[in-house]
Amino acid sequence: MPLDFRAFYAAQSTYSDPGALARLYAGLPRAPAQLARITRDLLIHRLEAGLYDHTHPTDRLHNDAETRYIDDILRILVERNDAPLTLRRAPGDRFVGVCRDFSLLHCSFLRHLGVPARIRSGFVDYFGSDGFHSDHVVTEYWHDENGWLLADSQLTDPAVTDHWNIDFDPMDVPRDRFLVAGEAWRAIRTGGADPRTFGLHPPEEGPLWGESFVAGAVRLDLAALNKVETLLWDVWGEDAGRPGEPLPESARELYDRVAPVVSGDVSFDAVRTLFAEDDILRTPPTVTCYAPFNGPSLVTLR
Repeated sequence: MPLDFRAFYAAQSTYSDPGALARLYAGLPRAPAQLARITRDLLIHRLEAGLYDHTHPTDRLHNDAETRYIDDILRILVERNDAPLTLRRAPGDRFVGVCRDFSLLHCSFLRHLGVPARIRSGFVDYFGSDGFHSDHVVTEYWHDENGWLLADSQLTDPAVTDHWNIDFDPMDVPRDRFLVAGEAWRAIRTGGADPRTFGLHPPEEGPLWGESFVAGAVRLDLAALNKVETLLWDVWGEDAGRPGEPLPESARELYDRVAPVVSGDVSFDAVRTLFAEDDILRTPPTVTCYAPFNGPSLVTLR
C-alpha cells in the first residue's frame, strides 16, 4: 500500500528519535504551542546570550550545535539539569543551539505524540535586517482543520518576540514572512528578487549569501522533507559554486527543476521520488561538515 504522508511524518526519523531517552517525554502536554514553549525553555541560540544577560562557555558555543541527533541533545540537557523537560531551564543549563535544533526538538515532541511534523529550511524577514531574508529553520506541523502550519519555537518566549517586534502568532508563521527555500530560489530566478538579500548575513558581513547559499537551503529542505535532518553546514554532492557568486548554469538548471517540488503544496510522492532517484541530491552515508567554529571534517551519518 502507498505510504500515507501523515503516518510518515508522525514517525520519528533517525535524527529526531529520542531512543532510550523517550522516557523523558512522559508528561509532555499535547498542545503544539505548549510543546514549542517547552522547546524554547530548554534551548538557547548561539546568538542569544546578550538577550538573556548570559555568557556562553566557549566549549558549548563551539560544540553543542554540532550535535546531530536528538538523543544526544537530550543527554546533554540531562547532564546539565536532570529535572523534567517541562521545567524551564536557566540559560546556563540550556543546550546552546541554532534554529535547526529548536525545530528538530519541537518536531521530535510532536512526532512522539503522533502529530505529523517536519522541519523546513528557508528565509525570514523578521530578524532585524531591513530588506534582508535571513537563513532560518522552523517546524511545519499538521493541523487537522488548516493543513500544514509553520511554527517558530524560538519566538515563543515573550522576551524574544518583544526584542524582534514580532506581530504574528509563532505557531502560524505567515508564508510571506518565512519563504521556504524553494520559494526563495524561485523569487530570485523568476521574481526579480536580489540574491544579495538572501543568506546567513548581508554581503557586507561576509560571503554567505546569494544563489549558492539559497541552493544549499533547497538541498537541505528536500532532505528534511525526506526526514534526513542534517546539520545546516553538512554538504554533499557536486560543487554548487562559490559563496557570494552566481551558480554555474548547469547548477541553476538543476535547482530550477528542484525548487517547484519543494514549494507550495508539496507533493509527498514527488519529494520522495526526487530524493530517491537523484544521486546528486540524495544525502550519502558520509558528508563534509563545515562546522563554523571547528572547521571542515568528514562525518559518517548514522
